[in-house]
Amino acid sequence: MTESPPRLAQGLFAPLAPGYERWARILSLGQDPRWRRRMVAAIGIGPGDTVLDIAAGTGSITRLLQEQGASVVSLDQSLHMLGGAVARGATGVVATAESLPFPEDRFDAVTFGYLLRYVGDVTGAMNEITGVVRPGGSVAMVEFGRPRGVWRPLWWGYTRLVLPAAGLIAGSGWYRVGRFLGPSIDGFADRYPPRRLAALWETIGLVDVRYERLSLGGGLVMWGRRPDREAGP
Repeated sequence: MTESPPRLAQGLFAPLAPGYERWARILSLGQDPRWRRRMVAAIGIGPGDTVLDIAAGTGSITRLLQEQGASVVSLDQSLHMLGGAVARGATGVVATAESLPFPEDRFDAVTFGYLLRYVGDVTGAMNEITGVVRPGGSVAMVEFGRPRGVWRPLWWGYTRLVLPAAGLIAGSGWYRVGRFLGPSIDGFADRYPPRRLAALWETIGLVDVRYERLSLGGGLVMWGRRPDREAGP
């Protein structure tokens, strides 16, 4: 029986919590922290903002938000992954993006990293995410992209050959992740290239949706905002 995307993600990453950030940085050739910083900068988080960080993992995005003075709720489906974020002062919640345990209009912003490849229903998850953001608030994500042109064959070689080999060095769990990531990234890029994904965000009601391809296209940052409520009569 095929595993659901959320259960697959939990099985892949929960055992890797202790060294997750170090190896994520190494396997992304040092680019992952840069992508996360760009995402946080794009939405202009400031002191006093309340932010929900979905798929928070060990808290790498959460800490960037806290550095801006935000109050952060870190959400992940894995209690093991959340341990690192909670240990550094975040409020941890175990739940999934497709069933958020919060009222509407609760947060000034929602961020997430490497999430949408692991949900069963992308549109449903985005509707759920948008619903907990206050009018005028922001939604932002970071995800792997896929380079174009001459860089694409090199990307294919890296994701199909180098990542699994590096995973062997990192440990058996990372070898499984290394073999999984290339096909997963390509499959999502085929279904939701940036323009189509941005159009989906607009369809569910977000406005001013923008995206940037980083690191020759290997990283993707996207952000938008929920429109302000119209003034009453």
